[in-house]
Amino acid sequence: MTSLYLVRHGETDWNLDRRIQGSTDIPLNDTGRAQAARTGRLLASRRWDAIVSSPLSRALETGRIIAREVGLDTVTTMDAIVERHYGAAEGLADHELSRLFPGDTPVPGRETREQVAGRVIPALVALAENHPGGNIVVTTHGGVIRTVLNAVAPDENRHRGIPITNGSVHSFRHTDGGLELVAFDDPIDEESVAEDSEDFVDQNAVERREISGV
Repeated sequence: MTSLYLVRHGETDWNLDRRIQGSTDIPLNDTGRAQAARTGRLLASRRWDAIVSSPLSRALETGRIIAREVGLDTVTTMDAIVERHYGAAEGLADHELSRLFPGDTPVPGRETREQVAGRVIPALVALAENHPGGNIVVTTHGGVIRTVLNAVAPDENRHRGIPITNGSVHSFRHTDGGLELVAFDDPIDEESVAEDSEDFVDQNAVERREISGV
């Protein structure tokens, strides 16, 4: 049985400013690098067969820092697990989003959750099938992780109000041709949730709008 551990990337300056990132390529800041190293040290207590990352630099650098901590040489990228595209909302802070797209005004170019699930879930299943019996770290994004949770465990409401913080780990297993949630905020990650880690929803105004209806 293959296990996939989805890790949210470390903090960026846009996270700090609570600007919507999406597919915009914003690098880690120093806090984010420290968060990635802390997560890597926790993950080093287990054996890992591969690290796979979104191609965006904040996730890829997170993966490379974790690889250094766990003793792996290579991080491969997978385009299908890139962050959700937020269209015209990318780069906007909360007050700017409210001014340009008030209330329920549609945001042009925004990728739907269904579209995100349609590319991410099959890619993760294929990854698991290509590593039978393996333990894989997947460094990705808050929007991707939230979408996977909603697709894989739609009846489990307990994770909806729990933060997806920078550097947090969420574990899944491949079973019966699909994915199954093992642990939201896997216990392997208990010590990595620190005062410098913020919730993805707090950092993303579009997600805050949608969360009550997810």
